[in-house]
Amino acid sequence: MNTDRALTNLQRRLIDRILEFVRHEGLRPGDRINEQQIALRLGVSRTPIRTALALLQDDGVVLRRPGTGVVLVNLPDDSGTGSETRELAPSAAREEALVLRIATERDRQELGDEFSVVELAERYGVARAALVPILERLAGLGMIEKKPGYGWRFLTDWNLTIVDESYRFRMVIEPAALLEPGFSVSRKWLDDTRAAHEIFLKKAWTEDMSVALFETNAAFHEDLAAASGNRFYREAVRLQSRLRRFAMYNWRSGRVRVEKNFTEHMAILDAIERGRLDEASDLMRDHLRIAWESTSRRFSPAAS
Repeated sequence: MNTDRALTNLQRRLIDRILEFVRHEGLRPGDRINEQQIALRLGVSRTPIRTALALLQDDGVVLRRPGTGVVLVNLPDDSGTGSETRELAPSAAREEALVLRIATERDRQELGDEFSVVELAERYGVARAALVPILERLAGLGMIEKKPGYGWRFLTDWNLTIVDESYRFRMVIEPAALLEPGFSVSRKWLDDTRAAHEIFLKKAWTEDMSVALFETNAAFHEDLAAASGNRFYREAVRLQSRLRRFAMYNWRSGRVRVEKNFTEHMAILDAIERGRLDEASDLMRDHLRIAWESTSRRFSPAAS
């Protein structure tokens, strides 16, 4: 890797995590690298992923080919890359585990509304420098914000009243978004979204997949709202994702609900592909109703 460039901590961290993803997936030179899949897996937007891939192209690791996308051309030795990054941040697996722990403890009300980096570092036994990129990531998702002067605060809460209001609202706007006159999705988006869903449908479920699960789910709903061509639908659904993130990172429904949730998504995609938007709208409403019932059970006395 070219060590002469002045990379930001985020860029170093993303490069390390992309290479870790490539190795985990067993990709070989000549294989295509799916930007959306990486963005969903790492829980970041495509923009920083594209920047990191451009840096990897400068190093001869990947190549962006017109009409093909990004292709892996050379995979560096694991021992020779990312040492600077690993001093600043945990590995991708450890980072996901820490994000999940923060989300779980916030969802259980074990973390208060405000906190400091020092408090979290002591609580989780990690270096403060390792927490910085994690907090930047959560802030970028609208889950926390830096307080003026010192410390951080959580921005979202999730209780039965908010759950009920959220799903009633979503059952109005998300089916309607599919019926907007300007609604349109590309073949590439359909293919990429199916591929991202199939990862979860094929793999054995483990608890550490819950962050990537939610981001894949949120991307599905947000992208369909954006495809309406109506900015108000798009922003409304993004806000709903922000409200749900901490609770949904703490996924409690297991493998069965993962399969049902994503199978319902696939049915919506099939209806859209056939041009049956009325059917897709009805399927979306049913999907949200079922999700509402499942989520509400978390707050019932029997679930406590």
